Amino acid sequence: MFLTNRDVVELQAFRHDLHRHPEVSGEERETARRVVEALRPLAPSKVLTELGGHGVAAVFESNEPGPTLLFRAELDALPIEEKSQADHRSTVAGKGHLCGHDGHSTILLALATGLSRQPFARGRVVLLWQPAEEDGSGAAAVLQDPRFAEICPDFAYSLHNMPGLAFGTVALKSGPVNCASRGMKIRLSGKTAHASQPETGLSPMAAMSRLMPALTALSNGAPPATDFTLATVTHASLGEQAFGIAPGDAEIWVTLRTLIDDRMAELCENAEQLVVEAAREASLEHAISYHDIFFHCENAPEAVAHLEEALTSEGVRFDEGTLPMRASEDFGRLRAICPSAMFFLGAGEKHPALHNPDYDYPDDLTAIGARVFMAVIRKALD
Repeated sequence: MFLTNRDVVELQAFRHDLHRHPEVSGEERETARRVVEALRPLAPSKVLTELGGHGVAAVFESNEPGPTLLFRAELDALPIEEKSQADHRSTVAGKGHLCGHDGHSTILLALATGLSRQPFARGRVVLLWQPAEEDGSGAAAVLQDPRFAEICPDFAYSLHNMPGLAFGTVALKSGPVNCASRGMKIRLSGKTAHASQPETGLSPMAAMSRLMPALTALSNGAPPATDFTLATVTHASLGEQAFGIAPGDAEIWVTLRTLIDDRMAELCENAEQLVVEAAREASLEHAISYHDIFFHCENAPEAVAHLEEALTSEGVRFDEGTLPMRASEDFGRLRAICPSAMFFLGAGEKHPALHNPDYDYPDDLTAIGARVFMAVIRKALD
């Protein structure tokens, strides 16, 4: 093992520091600064900052030509109040590292620690701390940054901790592993009226009441069926918070989800048609916009083979688990650049679920994740 007991203690302290100071998507400036400071004594060949926002890329180079391997972690936290009694609990009201991105970032720092001591023979390794994963904008912004051309990889890898999966075991498969999704924001506009004379206005209440069940009825089946679709109403508002005003405006937020990208256009078209029909029948104006756009995440067979070999060499048990999962992950955008693969590292069968207010990343996963990634590097670059 390339980590000493002292390393383990220092890495845990780093993770706890990140956990105390969560920053949500697009606001990760101080988190990135902490990563850069921790990298300084490890002397990577190059460090890129402000990549696609607040992203950080540490490049470790050899003296011989060879492939470029990229390993990705995330910087952002969630806009959720943490409910924990841990000494390292969040100090920021309404924000918390309740998905484990602080732990994933620590895994990459552990990998950097090993690379600083044990150089590889050829090629180069890029460690990418990506911003804004939770809202789906970060990977796209990194890929669009002109400086990404300096670190464009031949293979890309990532992981995510997974509560519900036995601790230290792995779920991994080729093909789709995370669904495509996007947030659809629907605005219905009519005309307000005095609550004593609602007939003089134009209320969107009936159209809104019709739309919500109609949208959710677009759901069909479950993964791994390729025709899987899911529409989930996540927010709705109607009128003003006042007893004297009949409503004139309404808003519905719905998350649309498909197993693969090719199905998303059809689902969006069907949802939009429902909105058009409901608005027309109620003589309302309507507007539609899309947010938090995630492509589906698909593991390339050749990248999966590298991970399987590494897991086997490290004695980590793996199978397909319950993949593919319904959740989305913006790592999927990297498959447009190179073969890529993500694996899911068990956080414990009874561990609090991701995005729950009592979730906390298990520190003992750090060494396991770093070992697997290091095994990939050694096989490919030594």
